[in-house]
Amino acid sequence: MRVAVTGANGLLGGAAVAQLAGAHEVLAIGRGACRLPAGRFSWADADLGDGQTVEAALRAFRADAVLHAGALTDVDGCERDPDAAWRVNVGGSEQVARACRALGARLVAVSTDYVFDGEAGPYGEEDTPNPRGAYARTKRCGEEAALLLAPDRAVARVAVVYSGRPGAKNTFATQVVEKLTRGEPVTAFCDQVVSPTLAESAAAMTLELLLEHDYQGVLHTAGATSLDRVDFAQRVAARFGLRGEIVPVRTADVKLLAPRPLRSALRIDRAAALLRSRPLAIEAALDTFHAQWRSRRAA
Repeated sequence: MRVAVTGANGLLGGAAVAQLAGAHEVLAIGRGACRLPAGRFSWADADLGDGQTVEAALRAFRADAVLHAGALTDVDGCERDPDAAWRVNVGGSEQVARACRALGARLVAVSTDYVFDGEAGPYGEEDTPNPRGAYARTKRCGEEAALLLAPDRAVARVAVVYSGRPGAKNTFATQVVEKLTRGEPVTAFCDQVVSPTLAESAAAMTLELLLEHDYQGVLHTAGATSLDRVDFAQRVAARFGLRGEIVPVRTADVKLLAPRPLRSALRIDRAAALLRSRPLAIEAALDTFHAQWRSRRAA
């Protein structure tokens, strides 16, 4: 099968390419040079925000299935430049969905817990989104672009994605490890409850949804444990055997350009019932994260 992945330089997209390579004909799509380890896949330099190059790459590849993991995810950056957020998160999703419709390809588009306002989480798939801020609003519009324009499609929502694999970008989880290792304090929100998601677990779930199911609509494919960021940091530290200061702060006490949902944890019961690759509890996810980190340091 010909499978394409957008956002292939990112956390979830990169993990998906690694899991697909060798089992399928794979096109990895990202902006600029490929930052993935060498593997059995092709690379396309294409920009979700330009209105055409991603769609052209998918059509030329003649994709049978597309995992659309690409997005502009800098929450405050989107607030500073809502035009760019719209071009990438909405226009990019339109490109991908149009290509899938023309090709008869199945689409799974990756979205976020930020489509909810965080007033009443944890949220299930049937709860009504109420996005706040440019990032959240454009991701919600991107969901609708996928659901409206692609006949065979699903939207997979994740949250607080992290990975310890070599080359993966820095995240809150990796910052906890690095700062505590250096003896520096870690600041974490005590009033933001989330569903941390290991990238490799999310990749496995979204790829199964893409390649093995005909499920239509929204599915939550986040981690199975809901906790605040202080608790998350403490669990990371404990798994790595690290001591140090984890400083609780409230979101209202930090100058943030874009709003953050405070209780945006996702219910994952539907995914757990549907998928063979089930959402991971935090203990299992951190075991994998720790093993990845050790391999990263040994490389």
